[in-house]
Amino acid sequence: MKFETINIGVGKAQITVYDSDGLKGDAMLVIPGGGYSSVCSDREGEPIALSYLSKGIKSFVLNYSVSADAKDHQPLIEASAAIAYLKTNRENLGITGKIYAVGFSAGGHLAASLATMWHRDEVVKRAKINYGDNRPDAVVLCYPVISGVLNPHKESFYNIIGTREPTIEQLSYYSAEKHVDKRSVPAFIMHTANDSVVPVENSLYIAEAYSENKIPFELHIYPDAPHGLALANEITKQGNEDWVRPQAARWVDDSIYFLKHL
Repeated sequence: MKFETINIGVGKAQITVYDSDGLKGDAMLVIPGGGYSSVCSDREGEPIALSYLSKGIKSFVLNYSVSADAKDHQPLIEASAAIAYLKTNRENLGITGKIYAVGFSAGGHLAASLATMWHRDEVVKRAKINYGDNRPDAVVLCYPVISGVLNPHKESFYNIIGTREPTIEQLSYYSAEKHVDKRSVPAFIMHTANDSVVPVENSLYIAEAYSENKIPFELHIYPDAPHGLALANEITKQGNEDWVRPQAARWVDDSIYFLKHL
């Protein structure tokens, strides 16, 4: 197995490579959550990467800027540079197929931003990439933060905007559901109905926007589980039995089926 960390030269961004010798095919950029105040790589980073790797998908965990360093789209700049890095280094990395991104909670917001805002001029310029190099082929959004306007996870938006008193214009600018259009990429979305941290409406809003724009998507709403399921199995429970939900644990296989059949 191959394991190394690479500085990609934009902000504080690093990607950690999880690969098997000789494996060629698709790639997944894994974006852990943490409310844009931390990066929860212990549960939503390495375990996710290893799970996708076990299914034959090369995986790369993104470590991105948070807290005061997260303002003004900086995580999106770094995620964009990471996708572009994977594309530019396809041959060396053994990536012969598509490149996806999976994100959790605030990391889900970052993945959704890649899906819907990759084309913004300021993102392309600040990431120092060519237009389209940061566009993933599809995204997987797990209990994602989406809207800063309706049912928001306020702390995430305070961090990403850089103020605890954002305007409605700023909140709208960073709300992924408001930027879904024909340029947006397909999305697999999963959430739980009684999530008390990031309301399930966040996933419903972006699913509705996808439906209105006729962009391929798949939506799974599981009835009962707390926020932060990660793999929803023994591997990521960390002593919390509420994070073990066999029904929801199917999301990895379901997401791969969705991605492979686009």
